[in-house]
Amino acid sequence: MTEPVNILVTGPDLDPAASALIEQAGINRIHTPPYPTDDVLTDHLARFRPQGVVSRMGKFGALAMDAAPDLKVISKHGAGVDNIDVDAATERGIAVVRAPGANALSVAEHTIALLLATVKQIVPLVSGLRDGRWEKPGFLGVEIAGKTLGLVGFGAIAQHTARLGRGLGLNVVAYDPMAQDSVFAAEGVQRIASVDELLAIADIVSLHCPLMPATQHMINAQSLQIMKPQSYLINTARGGLISETDLLMALQSGHIAGAGLDTFEQEPPSPDNPLMNERTVVVTPHVGGVTAAAGRRVGLLAVEGILDLLAGKKIAAERIVNPEIFAAGTARLLTSGVDAKLFEKG
Repeated sequence: MTEPVNILVTGPDLDPAASALIEQAGINRIHTPPYPTDDVLTDHLARFRPQGVVSRMGKFGALAMDAAPDLKVISKHGAGVDNIDVDAATERGIAVVRAPGANALSVAEHTIALLLATVKQIVPLVSGLRDGRWEKPGFLGVEIAGKTLGLVGFGAIAQHTARLGRGLGLNVVAYDPMAQDSVFAAEGVQRIASVDELLAIADIVSLHCPLMPATQHMINAQSLQIMKPQSYLINTARGGLISETDLLMALQSGHIAGAGLDTFEQEPPSPDNPLMNERTVVVTPHVGGVTAAAGRRVGLLAVEGILDLLAGKKIAAERIVNPEIFAAGTARLLTSGVDAKLFEKG
């Protein structure tokens, strides 16, 4: 009798269509609680011995991987894999795949929502009115049409953001050393040569780049000083891109007029994080891509990545984060009859 195949989802939810896809494949679906601790995660992995994991909430590191001897694929429910220890997965022959672009439009819409709420001071005005204050006397708002929106990174999310921003009358510029000139030309967006140059000319800076050692705290005391006085910062990418301590100081000094943050250095953020109570900051709990439409697209892509790889089918090369394990012949999937040639370039 063959052992049942299990897929573990790190988090309590998965889109119904993605869940149905797992069930149709005759595979069991197991969920962890939200943001499982290492102890909870390793317990689930040891008990259920999944061959695939849909990584939604929390970190997935070496300790967890060592509790999962049958694990062959970790599929990120989204594009960014900074919550997964990719080096540890590579050392153990575990394939890491991602679902790029599936939630891009939803995140771009949330970016614009944070931008408008922050610049237009919606949250403090709502709070004031509900507290019985009519703050029209002395209030002076900001018109965003004609302002410059600077995008740090110009992937799928930033491109959608650029289109939405231009529709609001914003002048959009972007920096991305990896993007082709043709992408900027197609979107009608001016390419900027460096982050510092972009920070110096933008009225509103929005972050759309991955978190890696080179981008950790890229927004810090020095870079914040480069930004224009009374400019704004929006982050729907990764919290670690910003030094929250330095941002708080820049906000309290008045140099930065406001910030819209959907991501934080620690998630969930500590209740005593001072940014939570800063009047000029709009905060949301990392929900930019959490819409029904995006959840369906991301969930299906994440699940399909596992099912296709376990079945020995090819997936798009840009989805595989650590293709070197196939070239080296160290992928655990190869023991399941997967042909390493499927992942050769060309």
